[in-house]
Amino acid sequence: MTPSYDVVVVGGGPAGAAAALALAGRGRGVLLADAPGGPPAIGEALPAAARMLLRDLGAAGTVPGDGHLPCYGNRSVWGSAVPASVDSIRDPHGPGWHLDRRLFDRRLREAAATAGAEVRTAGARPVRRHADGSWTLALHGGAGPAAVVRCRWVVDATGRRAAVATTHGARRLVGDRLVALHLVLGPGAGAAEDSTTLVEAGPDGWWYSAPLPGGRLLLAFFTDGDLPAARGGAEAFRYRLGATGPTAVRAAGYRFPSCALSGSSSSRASPARAPAHTARLDRVHGDGWTAAGDAAAAFDPLSSQGILTALWTGRAAGLAVDAVLTGDPSALDRYATAVAGVVTAYRRNHAAHYGLERRWPARPFWRRRHPSAAAGPAPDPFVSRPAGPAAAVR
Repeated sequence: MTPSYDVVVVGGGPAGAAAALALAGRGRGVLLADAPGGPPAIGEALPAAARMLLRDLGAAGTVPGDGHLPCYGNRSVWGSAVPASVDSIRDPHGPGWHLDRRLFDRRLREAAATAGAEVRTAGARPVRRHADGSWTLALHGGAGPAAVVRCRWVVDATGRRAAVATTHGARRLVGDRLVALHLVLGPGAGAAEDSTTLVEAGPDGWWYSAPLPGGRLLLAFFTDGDLPAARGGAEAFRYRLGATGPTAVRAAGYRFPSCALSGSSSSRASPARAPAHTARLDRVHGDGWTAAGDAAAAFDPLSSQGILTALWTGRAAGLAVDAVLTGDPSALDRYATAVAGVVTAYRRNHAAHYGLERRWPARPFWRRRHPSAAAGPAPDPFVSRPAGPAAAVR
């Protein structure tokens, strides 16, 4: 007999787990399909405001939990060479976290399982929409044999690729070409006790660094994928790092990874590359499916909204689907309106923040983000084009 659920959530990241938590909390039969493999999420600072979302999801008792580092503030070198900082003491919610992302994601899935969702390490692909409105999905890639399941609704939480939505009529609209070149540096003798995030602008993009559990440091350079700054290996990365200020000082206290194949400490590993562009779907729900997280709207990491948006859209999508299955079809339109409002606010804040940095107006990276006043209002930046593979930095 084919197993049957109210909802199958495809994708086991924060958005998928939040959707499963919301649905299981409403008594729905939920399968959370977390595809094995794929690029790992390597780390992110989670703002303290996430406490409210985790509380609403019923997961605040266990998530984030131990194993993460406190984030006591944010430093930036943006708009001028003078560093600025914001301390968490001014945040009514207290300090945030520097996450061990694998641990954070796993605990969210465990919280979903505790709430009553079934969690499987397998990919899920819708293969048939039946006349009664139900779906048949194929599960694949897990430890067990391939299987099929049925459900009444599908939540697409597959990240930027939006695998379910784009297969069933939605278009992916991409706003820019931003990519991340990133490395995780190991503990070093000169590592300082610094619990802040650091953002530093440069001529061809901007740098991000943050401590990770285990005495490590996440170091990332963001630029447009078609620019020369996005090319080159370890030496080019180190050269550009050397031209920075506080970022270079901070990185000097850590150990750069060596190339695993060479076995030589003098052979530096090249940074990994991951897409970090702004993107959204032209519609976040369709016939029997709803999108959440990066599948619905993916934001430039400068916004620091990645996990917050994933948790919020995951919960909101889950509640909307529950309402639809209860007999309220307008819930999906309300969800779409709410997501559109978040995207509008993001675009406004995104333009304002990039507008603060005017030191390199002739450089292509910054010129693209500073529309000419003579040209009138900036056009809608979203265009329909392939969004690339799923991002590893979120």
